[in-house]
Formats: sequence, C-alpha cells, structure tokens
Amino acid sequence: MTPPLDFFRSLFARIEPIPPGSYSYQTPPEAPRQYRLHLRVEPDGTGVLIVNAATVLHLNQTATEYAYHLVQQTPQPQVAGTISSRYRVGKKAAEKHYLDFVERIETVIHRPEIDPETYLDFDRRPPYSTQLSAPYRLDCALTFETPRGTDQSSAPAAQPKQELTSEEWQSVLKKAWEAGVPHIVFTGVEPTRRPDLCDLIRCAQKLGQVTGLISDGLRLNDPAFLTKILQSGLDHLTLLFQPELPDSWKALEACVQANLFTVVHLSLFRETVDQVTDNLDRLSQMNIHAISLSTDDPSLARSLHAVRDRSAALGLKLVWDVAVPYGRFNPVALETETSEAGAGRAWLYVEADGEVFPGQGIPHPLGNLLRDPWATIWQKAREFSA
Repeated sequence: MTPPLDFFRSLFARIEPIPPGSYSYQTPPEAPRQYRLHLRVEPDGTGVLIVNAATVLHLNQTATEYAYHLVQQTPQPQVAGTISSRYRVGKKAAEKHYLDFVERIETVIHRPEIDPETYLDFDRRPPYSTQLSAPYRLDCALTFETPRGTDQSSAPAAQPKQELTSEEWQSVLKKAWEAGVPHIVFTGVEPTRRPDLCDLIRCAQKLGQVTGLISDGLRLNDPAFLTKILQSGLDHLTLLFQPELPDSWKALEACVQANLFTVVHLSLFRETVDQVTDNLDRLSQMNIHAISLSTDDPSLARSLHAVRDRSAALGLKLVWDVAVPYGRFNPVALETETSEAGAGRAWLYVEADGEVFPGQGIPHPLGNLLRDPWATIWQKAREFSA
C-alpha cells in the first residue's frame, strides 16, 4: 500500500488551500467509543490535527484537506468528487487515498500506544520545535495562589486582588478559541471553589474546546457535585493526590468509577517518601489512567528515579507534560532539562486577573487577555521561547 504522504508529495499542481481556522468534531453521546478531533488550519494550508488533546499530528496541505473533511464529516462521495476536481486525479484514486488516510487516523484514535509519526509515515519532529500560530493549551487559574505541591519559589511575586468575573472568563475562552487554542485546563489554588466552574466548562465545551481540571478532588466526594461536573462535559482531571488523607483516596475511587479520565499527581516530600512504594502498589490496583511525579527537593532526585521505575514496573502510564509544572524536578527534567520547553510555545498560563505568563511559576508577563490583543500576547510569547 502506498503511504498517503507519498501520494500527497506526488501532486504536481499547487492548489489554493482551504480557509484557515479551527474546526472540531466530537463523537455523539451514543457512540460506543468517544473521541474528539481538533484541526487548526494554518494560513499556508498546512495544519495541526490534535487527537483527544493528546496526540499532535502536523499535516501538509493535502493531508490537512483530508483531515478537514474528516472533521467536518463530509459524505465520502462528496470528498472523492472534491479532491478529484481540485487535484486532477480520478475519483476512485481520490476515494482510495482518503479512506486510507481515515483508516490511519482512526487507528491513532483507538490505539494511542502506537507511534503516529512512524505509523502515518510522517517526518518526526522534536517536541515543540515547530513554529505554531497558537498554543495547544491554555491553563486558566480561576483562583489566586498555587496548588499544594507546586514550586513556590518562582511564582509571580505580586498577587493581584481582583479575580475575573464569569463573563470575563467566558470572553477569555472565546478569544482563545478564535485564536485556535483547542484545550483549556482550569487550575488555581482550588478551582472547585468557584461557583461558576461548571458554567465555564460548559462554555468551553460549547465553543468546541477540550476541558481539563486540576484539583485536590475533595469536593468530588460529594456525589451531586461530581455528577454536575461530569454533566458539564469535563474531559479529564489531574488529581493533586494526598495519600495521607482517606478522603483523597475516596475521591480518586469515585472518579475512576465515574470513568473520568484521571491523572494522579504525586509530589515527593522528604517526610513521606518512604511511603510512596506502598501507595504506588495500591494505585496500580485501582485502574487509574496515568500518574505524574515531581518534587521540589533536589535531594530526592534519586528517589524520584526509583519511583519512576517502580511506576513503570507496575504498568502505570507516566505523564510529565501536565498542565502546570508541579515543582522544578520531574523524571524528564532530571534527564533532559527540557520540561519547560513547551512553555510559551505549546501552552500559556493565565492568572486569575487575566495576566498571561509562558507557564506557571515563570515570572515573565506577556500581557493581559482582557486588555491586550491576542496577537500582541502571542508575539511576546514567541520572543520569550525563541
């Protein structure tokens, strides 16, 4: 079978690209397997396809057009006719290559363990090396201060007094969507304290964005609140786990039973590091989706490696590229020193008053999303990450 990109490269005529913009698709509620696609078409006709806010595929112009029709759910005969007329190929050939493309994308959707670059015959690129027209994710701190387990030493020194209203946050979400940001993560000292949290999740979902939450999870022990969160459309949770608290275990169990995709975040502390192994063994029996690890204490670097290895041995999926860098040290940072490479490129961090930074704990102001144009903020972010 001819790889689709070989076919794409063989097209000799330069075709006017489809209009730039952001497009999304989510499977209907009755579908047995749920997934979400976000396509961002760049001005030059190339595109970025994001699968379930996790797998990022960089597409050339023709692949972007195929992805556009996939996301738009264009009827197959219509796709074949459109491609045939635009690229001067036969309808049967156009249909064959489109179906091949769709098959490969569906494999990436339903088998996230495969290597999409190899499987799709894409050229491999180092993480965050591509020049983006907008970040993949916006981390929104709905409340001031920072969560337990976060490195406090480099947090912005001055804490503004006024948090954004619900209407102001909705305008931020809309501005982010119009700029091409497909993924929103709600964070802050404890975002579940905001009475409008579910309204904001619904707002982002209505726009077409994937939504995540970073929380200690204790409010999720309330069945009514958990139901409300789930009904709002929340896609995933990063649980700031406190294994010394029975209520933290209870909240985790409730989220797993509710089938909410949950990443358990463990912060290593000197006084509790000896208990981590037992906690990992218990977590491995709960069918959690993933785990992330960090510490603020450089003396625990060796312990962090040991915990990482133990997690892998137990079959726990390790996630390090979580919405905020919980501490200076994580398994990737210790080995590659690139844990912040995506800050200002792949994600931005918005404080509770609308001030924007490259990432949490990076005191480099880029502007305010209520006052400043998105283009100005993004240009400063690109200058920071250059």
